[in-house]
Amino acid sequence: MKILITGFDPFGGAEINPAFEAVKRLPDRLGEAQLIKLEVPTVFEKDGVVLERAIEAEKPDVVLCVGQAGGRSVISVERVAINLMEARIPDNDGQQPMDQKIKEDGENAYFTTLPVKAMVKNVKEHGIPSSISYTAGTYVCNDIMYRLLYLIDRTYPSIRGGFIHVPYLPEQVRELPDGTPSMSAELIAEGLRWALEAIISQKDEDIKEAMGTIM
Repeated sequence: MKILITGFDPFGGAEINPAFEAVKRLPDRLGEAQLIKLEVPTVFEKDGVVLERAIEAEKPDVVLCVGQAGGRSVISVERVAINLMEARIPDNDGQQPMDQKIKEDGENAYFTTLPVKAMVKNVKEHGIPSSISYTAGTYVCNDIMYRLLYLIDRTYPSIRGGFIHVPYLPEQVRELPDGTPSMSAELIAEGLRWALEAIISQKDEDIKEAMGTIM
């Protein structure tokens, strides 16, 4: 099995991004799986171009994209991506789209094809906080997740794919308000490892366990 795992470069004036910092710390192999690590630009559309080229070159069985969700306190396994670009801040190329579709011919939303419940359960059982998220936002994280699932739907139906959001690193919150959550790159990488383990072992349907939200 081959897994392509991506992380974004720093954005919004930051010098570091916990997504790729954690991805870099993953091993090159995890059980039967070979891990291919890729840094992608925090740029609308260009992220998808880089991702598609990597998929064409590597022919992975699984694609897992990782991004920063500053303010969240857990490893968030995303379930759905929406066909919308709505940027509160410019991306790294200065683009700031508003009320734009990602793909004119795409569905309003796509659901991940990864076993999100098994992933969350395995991460939590190894002592790391995790939950399913039902919104990947409207910035470049949602953009790459949507473009990935669009590619799977239209071109690569045998690939399984999805997205994980991770918290700030401790060094990112030093000047932020007290109580802003963070997680070390080492702990994030460990959480990603357990999520990947669940992907590798849960090849069929996801586990049956209630993990919804009430708000």
